Amino acid sequence: MTIKDSIISPPNSYGSVVLGGTFDRLHDGHRLLLKAAAELARDRVVVGVLDGSMLSKKQFAHLIMPIEQRIKTVEDFIKSIKPDLTVEAVHITDPYGPSIVDKNLDAIVVSQETLPGGLLVNEKRAERGLLQLKVEVVSLVSEESSGEKLSSSTLRKLIFKRNHARGI
Repeated sequence: MTIKDSIISPPNSYGSVVLGGTFDRLHDGHRLLLKAAAELARDRVVVGVLDGSMLSKKQFAHLIMPIEQRIKTVEDFIKSIKPDLTVEAVHITDPYGPSIVDKNLDAIVVSQETLPGGLLVNEKRAERGLLQLKVEVVSLVSEESSGEKLSSSTLRKLIFKRNHARGI
C-alpha cells in the first residue's frame, strides 16, 4: 500500500469532510481515502455510498455487496480510526449526494481518478450559492503484483473467475 504524491492538509483541518464511492469490498484504496477523511475532520465525516442505477455500469455489478453492508463497513472503519467522530454514511443514487446541498461541509476527499467529480461538486455548490469545498487529493494505490490500480472491480472479477471455475 502506497500513497504517491499525496499532499493533504494537516489533521483536524476541517470541521466536516465529505467523500463518496461504491465502497464495495473495502480495499486499501478505500481505506486510504476514508482514513484521510477521518484524519482531516475534527467533527464529522459524510460518506455517500453509491447504489441503484449508478452501479449498473460497474463491471460484475451483480457481485456488489448490499448497500447496508457497505454502509456499515464504512462506518465501522472510520470509527476504528477516530471513535469520537460523527460518521454519516448515506445511501446515494446520484453522483453528488449530500456534497452539493450540505452547507456545513468544508472539504471533499478524492483520488486522482475522481478529481474531476470533486471539481464538479464545487461547480454544483456554486450554482446553489454554497461555499466551495477544499479539494484534498489522495493518490491511487497500486496492486503490488501488477502495478495496476487496485479496485473493487478487480476484486469482483477475481470472485467471478473463482466462482466460474467452481461451476457456481
